[in-house]
Amino acid sequence: MYPCGNCRAVAVGPDGRCAACGTYQQQLQQPTAPPHQPPMPGGYPAAPPMGMPAGGVDLRRGLSTTLVVLFSLALPALILVLVARGGQYGVIGDILDGKLVTQKDLDDADDFFTTAQVLHSMLTLAIAIVWAVWFRRLRLNAEVFAPGQHRFGSGWAAGSWFTPVVNFWFPKQIANDIWRASSPQGPHHVRSGLLNGWWVTWIVAIVTNVIGSVRYTALRTKVESDGYAPSLSESKDDLDNLRGILAFDMFAVMVFLAAAILALLLVRQITAMQEQRASLPPQMGGPSPYGAPAPSPYGAPAPGPMGYGAPQMPPTPPPGQPGQPYPYGQG
Repeated sequence: MYPCGNCRAVAVGPDGRCAACGTYQQQLQQPTAPPHQPPMPGGYPAAPPMGMPAGGVDLRRGLSTTLVVLFSLALPALILVLVARGGQYGVIGDILDGKLVTQKDLDDADDFFTTAQVLHSMLTLAIAIVWAVWFRRLRLNAEVFAPGQHRFGSGWAAGSWFTPVVNFWFPKQIANDIWRASSPQGPHHVRSGLLNGWWVTWIVAIVTNVIGSVRYTALRTKVESDGYAPSLSESKDDLDNLRGILAFDMFAVMVFLAAAILALLLVRQITAMQEQRASLPPQMGGPSPYGAPAPSPYGAPAPGPMGYGAPQMPPTPPPGQPGQPYPYGQG
């Protein structure tokens, strides 16, 4: 038998509270219904019309819709970058094959890639800003669903993406907590295949893109300083290596395409999950974050410092209740 999540009494009901806390907290949290309507049941109310915030949960779709639109624009931009890289790859191949390639051909291929890269960079910047704001909102909603069950605060939900080094694992841990708290089936039945697939693809895309860009810049500088002279053995080897790096960079762009598609699906999925979760009552919590006390039911008050519930003394029962609390459901 678990202790009450609020006062640590012995008896616990389905919502994780003893008789006194359960009745009293429901009276505090339950909105007052109009006289002609029956009172609403405990737990989180369903989303009101127009998706405005209700019960501490912000279900407005403006940010998620913006992200879907931005990702929809980023996909063709990435395809344009891929085509532009392919053009550079073809020009280097023509030089190696001994075909006539003018300086204008080289400049045209580079200009095409630069234009595509600038367009994609602008969209990426917009996505990064909107994503950070949207991700923080998810974290705030998840705190309502699962109080005290998160390893990082809402500030890290936005800032971790822009913090060097830790941005390779902090955002994933925050996303795991959000995903578990937002699961309509409860934290014990979480399917995170989409979340894990997106994160792995995203990390691979970042690493391969950085490696390809650094290697391409270094070798391109060397080739241009030596001149495009395929008759020279050393220059020919450099050009062959340059073409190999371009092929590697094209692979990185394709991984970015996969990551963008999965991110778009992730935005739609987590938005739908939080909308469904907001209409459900509190759920029993999943595994506690590392170093945290035993979990309270999802949606129930979080335990106080040092693992003790707050307040320290049992609450005073509301008027009309017996002075001695009884097990939940009796009295």
